[in-house]
Amino acid sequence: MKEKKSLKEAYDFYGKLPLGRAIPLGLQHVLAMFVGNLTPILVITGACGIGAGSEFAELQVSLLQNAMLIAGIVTLIQLFAIGPVGGKVPIIMGTSSGFIGVFNSVAKTMGGGILAYGAMMGASIIGGLFEGVLGFFLKPLRKFFPAVVTGTVVLSIGLSLIGIGVNSFGGGDKAADFGSVENLLLGGLVLVVIIVLKHATKGMASYSAILIGIIVGYIAAMVMGLFLPTTGVAADGTEYVKAWALNWDKVAQADWFAVPKLMPVKPVFDWRAILPVGIMFIVTAVETVGDISGVTEGGMGREATDKELSGGIICDGLGSSFAAVFGVLPNTSFSQNVGLVAMTKVVNRFALATGAVFLILCGLFPKLAALISIMPQSVLGGAAVMMFSSIVVSGIQLITKNPITARSITIVSVALGLGYGIGANSAILSHLPQTVQLIFGGSGIVPAALVAIILNIVLPKDQPAEAKN
Repeated sequence: MKEKKSLKEAYDFYGKLPLGRAIPLGLQHVLAMFVGNLTPILVITGACGIGAGSEFAELQVSLLQNAMLIAGIVTLIQLFAIGPVGGKVPIIMGTSSGFIGVFNSVAKTMGGGILAYGAMMGASIIGGLFEGVLGFFLKPLRKFFPAVVTGTVVLSIGLSLIGIGVNSFGGGDKAADFGSVENLLLGGLVLVVIIVLKHATKGMASYSAILIGIIVGYIAAMVMGLFLPTTGVAADGTEYVKAWALNWDKVAQADWFAVPKLMPVKPVFDWRAILPVGIMFIVTAVETVGDISGVTEGGMGREATDKELSGGIICDGLGSSFAAVFGVLPNTSFSQNVGLVAMTKVVNRFALATGAVFLILCGLFPKLAALISIMPQSVLGGAAVMMFSSIVVSGIQLITKNPITARSITIVSVALGLGYGIGANSAILSHLPQTVQLIFGGSGIVPAALVAIILNIVLPKDQPAEAKN
């Protein structure tokens, strides 16, 4: 009887779930977003020349530590809300990869270094406040985001992530042994375990399928390390570490405890950064509407309310400003976790909060973070290909929530065909201004959302059947 009650509570946002059941459900959310939460910092610090191997290598470590801490804190605010800040929706927050293109441009324009990174933080503080203000005025803007628009955005989010999932499945597209038999076997093992547990078991094993699958893959990688060579030689004769190998040295070298540093980089307010970053925060607000719509539709079977969307966007914006004070890139809703919610239907707030607390602990105890960070990409990829595809399904469910009409078909088909097509093949924008390339060439999400919004405004509304007669 208790087992059945726990299962029911896991599918209720406000359900009272026992700690022993909440922890694994929250942990699988952390595993789904952990690498993605740190990658943008690694990329941008590298572009600024303050990454590993530079005189600012210690700064990069501090920023990574802060990224985990901030993601956990902002997630808790999103889940529980402080006044109007937070949508009280099952969303996991983390460092956004959507700003990488714009920040790379800022780094080039300003010559890199601490000055450029400081300008990014200054722009993020202002841009985050701007998005927060947008959230307060969402209700009169809601008419521009009917189910056909938000569904198209959610669909484009899922489509943009599928390629990332497949790259991880192969070991990471930058790995020297990308697509190797070992990587494919690891990813395949995780995927098979998840499918079997999801459909052949009940109770805890079923709704913790993602976590168990990843743990099985992690253990398999350890066993492979005992019997297979973990290094290889590339065609040019250089030696490399295989993508599936576990780097235990990273865990050994990590500190047991470290206090995060407040304002490790002094913010710089420069219009060369503020303008393009501000535009990206508008785009981020649209994406957040799509993510929140995705979790409410995919996990709760209903549309998001005005209050949820408004609070979510306010948290998105102010959370990004808060992150910048700690030297961390903008914090936004994580689409990876939208897929996890859509797949498992587990929306319990307490369960997700345990994942947020775990992120905070990772920020305080670097050795714990290092243990997760060495997880092979192919292990994560085995889970990602299924989770990301679930976002696509959620988008389809949103679009088909109302009867399909010629108008809705036009909106979806043109938004995906033209909008998403442009984003996925950004070379078509090569002769346009760089600002346009940065905003619309990063992924298919932005142009698809813009096309869907415009078509929803200009196309005449469908008339009721009685009016046609």
